[in-house]
Amino acid sequence: MTIVVTGAGGFVGRQLMSQLLAAGHAVTGIDSHAGGIPAGARVVAGDLSDAAVRAEALAQGCTALVHLATVPGGAAEADPAASRRINIDAMYDLLLEAATAGNCPRVVYASSIAVFGDPLPPNVDDATPLSPKMIYGGHKAMMEHAVAMLSNRGMIDGVTVRLPGILARPKGPSGMKSAFMSDLFHALKAGAAFTCPVSAAGTIWAQSVARCAANFVHALSLDTALLPPTRAVTLPAQRIAMGDLAAEVARQCGVSADLVSYAPDAALESAFAAQPPLATPAADTAGFAHDGDLATLVSSALATLA
Repeated sequence: MTIVVTGAGGFVGRQLMSQLLAAGHAVTGIDSHAGGIPAGARVVAGDLSDAAVRAEALAQGCTALVHLATVPGGAAEADPAASRRINIDAMYDLLLEAATAGNCPRVVYASSIAVFGDPLPPNVDDATPLSPKMIYGGHKAMMEHAVAMLSNRGMIDGVTVRLPGILARPKGPSGMKSAFMSDLFHALKAGAAFTCPVSAAGTIWAQSVARCAANFVHALSLDTALLPPTRAVTLPAQRIAMGDLAAEVARQCGVSADLVSYAPDAALESAFAAQPPLATPAADTAGFAHDGDLATLVSSALATLA
């Protein structure tokens, strides 16, 4: 299988590339920051909006494409034009080009729970309509439809997975308004105080980056007849209170949970820490999974940081 991964030098991309290479796949990784792509992959460095860069990435064929590259939430809000250029225009061109380079290639698209908008309804399940508020969520929703449409036309064999909070991201700016979830890990691992910008009772949907990457690997070979007509599923996730997450991270780091204080920002909590009960029967049927329990999720996330 010849697999092309966009955003291959990013947070999820590095984990996915490592898993694919370990399984013996021929993998081409494309990223503007190609230095983060694991050794053993064919590397293409450049901007996804550049047609020549995309052509180089697809030059050796494309049995499958995993599209992770994105202008994330906060960055998309700050620069809607950049979001359109990468999250819509470049992606749509890439889908058409991959269809030509391969024979109805499997395309796995990383969407986001941002497509549901905020505030969320009392429960979220497979019947919850898409109602995005942010530019990022709106552009993700648009391209979910593109994946479904091109699949219906027999040009690609698409799978869209909506990502919850993925833990724990590397330290430093990410352009993600939800970065506080990962910042908690970095602070407690260093034994430092952390002021959480949402309340201890605030709830998130989360899975570890290793589990997220494993879900992408699964998406490359699953039977798409198991998917709904939209070709889109919300990944299974644990619903976790921030106070419980802080306590478990502190326990595994051997520090006091009292290092964490709370100064909730109402807008941030509404958008990222007021997530209701989640049911994902379509994803469960298709074989996707979360980490199982909070201790396992935290252990996996800390191992990634190490």
